[in-house]
Amino acid sequence: MGTTEVRAAGSRADIWCFIRYPFIRYRDDPHWVPPLLMVEREQFDPRKNPFFEHARMNLFVAERGGEVVGRVAVIDDDNHNETHGDNLLFFGFFEAKDEEAAGALFARVEGRARELGREAVRGPVNPSMNHSAGMLIDAFDSDPYVMMPYNPPEYPRYVEAAGYRKVKDLYAWTFEHDWEVKKIGRLAERVRKRNKALVVRSVEMKRWDEELARVKDLYNRAWVRNWGFVRYTEAEFDQLAREFKMILDPELVALAEVDGELAGITVLIPDANQVFKKMRGRLLPFGVFHLLRRNRIMDRVRLPILGIAPEHRNKGLELLMIHELYGRAMAKGYRACEASWTLEDNRAMNHVIEAGGAKHYKTYRIYEKDL
Repeated sequence: MGTTEVRAAGSRADIWCFIRYPFIRYRDDPHWVPPLLMVEREQFDPRKNPFFEHARMNLFVAERGGEVVGRVAVIDDDNHNETHGDNLLFFGFFEAKDEEAAGALFARVEGRARELGREAVRGPVNPSMNHSAGMLIDAFDSDPYVMMPYNPPEYPRYVEAAGYRKVKDLYAWTFEHDWEVKKIGRLAERVRKRNKALVVRSVEMKRWDEELARVKDLYNRAWVRNWGFVRYTEAEFDQLAREFKMILDPELVALAEVDGELAGITVLIPDANQVFKKMRGRLLPFGVFHLLRRNRIMDRVRLPILGIAPEHRNKGLELLMIHELYGRAMAKGYRACEASWTLEDNRAMNHVIEAGGAKHYKTYRIYEKDL
């Protein structure tokens, strides 16, 4: 087999090799969804990705006998360490052909962590908890929803063989079989009657900048106590908003207002992965055809954002917004929904989602290793 060697991916050719490797690794996997190559290039470009304003990323490629057999990114995020008082280095974008390649990659990650004086390594994050995060440890027989990771069943074994242990699990929930959400209708009606000043409305695209500013404020207040949470910078939030805007359906956003003040937000986004899977990573020459037919292809939605302002929690606003969006989504022909992700120990939110008719069906794990 030869010896696995790990080298830094510094040149344009090396970075292209890093980006292309998953297309080789998953070539026969029916559930992997190829990312758009043009978007992947921008993700690793410090000139185009605002994440690099507060973090550094080193890319590494593993080779054996002239063949690429893995990749990993080493991520040094100042904002996370300053927010949480940690001394961590993160790993992300991990792929490996086998356990030997994985071991060589993790050895390189840990060597870099020691060079920087870090006390532990945590991951995977791609490149942070505000993006795609966690390693799938179950339910490998279904396609991932948009902006959610995917990996083969052997990866958790590779990580654990290198000495990493669970630090936190992230849950994904599924609403299926006509969502089974009708049973919360009576509860939603009670919430509405108890809160006479409550209004649930769609986002107004003509007032996008104003709406976005209010959502940004609520997001930072609603998630601030969550494990691993780091505020988006202004540039990062604006980039996220631009990406969401391209696939956002205003009718699938529920803004809960009390006396005109934003109290909660719930967002459903069409599962663009159903389109990306057909595009095979490229817009041209045939990908644009699938993009134009996207409304005929997508019949699933993901619920990535469900947040309530601290002063309005425990009032059932979540149930009301879920029920409202359920009706809108069903009317548009969507037949399945994933709520993802939630922290395993966020009992209040998990209870609300479960009460809404969802089932916990996937688990993504964050690992950590002390050095």
